[in-house]
Amino acid sequence: MVDVKRIQEGKYDLITIVGEVDASSSIELDNAIAEAIKSGNKAFLVDCTSLEYISSAGLGVFMSYIEDFKKNDIHIVLFGMNEKVRNVFEILGLDQLLTIRGEKEEAKSAL
Repeated sequence: MVDVKRIQEGKYDLITIVGEVDASSSIELDNAIAEAIKSGNKAFLVDCTSLEYISSAGLGVFMSYIEDFKKNDIHIVLFGMNEKVRNVFEILGLDQLLTIRGEKEEAKSAL
């Protein structure tokens, strides 16, 4: 079960993920990112503080947008991952393709 919320905070959109992103719930994450891109905003923060688990389907959502981010000059920074979630991103090399920071202030500075 996952809850994904998107709000605008100043010059960036904040996408907050709460719970577990798996095959059945990854569509919610996909929809939130798609809506954020459609909004025309060029800066996104993804709050992973309450993200407890992410499956390959959830990781696939981020992977599917990497080219869109580059092509449209969109800056996205993920932050607040617990060690287990961060390890999954690192094992798959996504930490090399996406910007990941520890805290929100660090993420805001990386935009």
